[in-house]
Amino acid sequence: MDADACEIARLPEELLSAALARTSTRDACRAAGASPAFRAAADSDAVWACFLPRALPPLADGELPDALPRKKDLFLRLSDRPVLLPDKRVSMWLDRETGAKCYMLSARGLTIIWGDTPQYWSWIPLTDSRFSEAAQLRDVCWFEIRGKIQSKMLSEDTIYAAYIVFKLDEHSIGLDYPTQEATVSVGETSLACKVCFHGYDDDGDDGGVPENYRPIMFPPQQRIRRRNGRPVPHGENVGQPQKRADGWMELELGEFFNEGGEDGEVSFSLMEVKGGHWKSGLIVQGIEIRRKKSG
Repeated sequence: MDADACEIARLPEELLSAALARTSTRDACRAAGASPAFRAAADSDAVWACFLPRALPPLADGELPDALPRKKDLFLRLSDRPVLLPDKRVSMWLDRETGAKCYMLSARGLTIIWGDTPQYWSWIPLTDSRFSEAAQLRDVCWFEIRGKIQSKMLSEDTIYAAYIVFKLDEHSIGLDYPTQEATVSVGETSLACKVCFHGYDDDGDDGGVPENYRPIMFPPQQRIRRRNGRPVPHGENVGQPQKRADGWMELELGEFFNEGGEDGEVSFSLMEVKGGHWKSGLIVQGIEIRRKKSG
């Protein structure tokens, strides 16, 4: 049957738009291919205004074209790649499925203990990121990185997770043991977990993480192999990194629920300060805060 002959296609565009606005971005895009009547409704500003967040943060000059003709174009641009905020230390984009606001705090936007001391940390230029530089760990025994974001900048009633985005150089040491402690705090609530920058695969090569790697939780006697070949025992529930599509690695620090109407601060930390072990070879791009996908 011709789609245009269907009863639903005979509804006024305003009613079709109102119905589509209660679905999802994926459904709206699929509906646009169903028929000319659906396309007009599915591409309308009335639909895409519902998918866009109610309040977008100010952006740095030149991040968007002077005029985007349709709200759909604005949504697709913001969900395609990050845009910088005015201080250029934070980037923002939209989750394509839900329109939730996501952010990355650059290394310069974090608090890195000893980060301005060249003996311990250095700053190197970046060519594969929206940010101009990354923090490179030279040598420390007191490892501590902190970041924070105002909860009102995030989307309401959304589950988020925070990830440190990093690389390891070929001479990295001390980042597999002892494990680091990651903490995510919202108001008076604080959740901590143990994480490790080095992944693990069955062939014993911890020099990299395969494309299809997913974070795993180790049983109590599972072992991770150090670069020098010595086995290092870890306890259970140690978070592991995974490879990103952009070539960087990410390590989840924890998740939190941003409840509607709250006006407070979400803070993140990653540290290892008890062992007295020296560490080097970590390159930090920043901490990413994005919607936590189920499953």
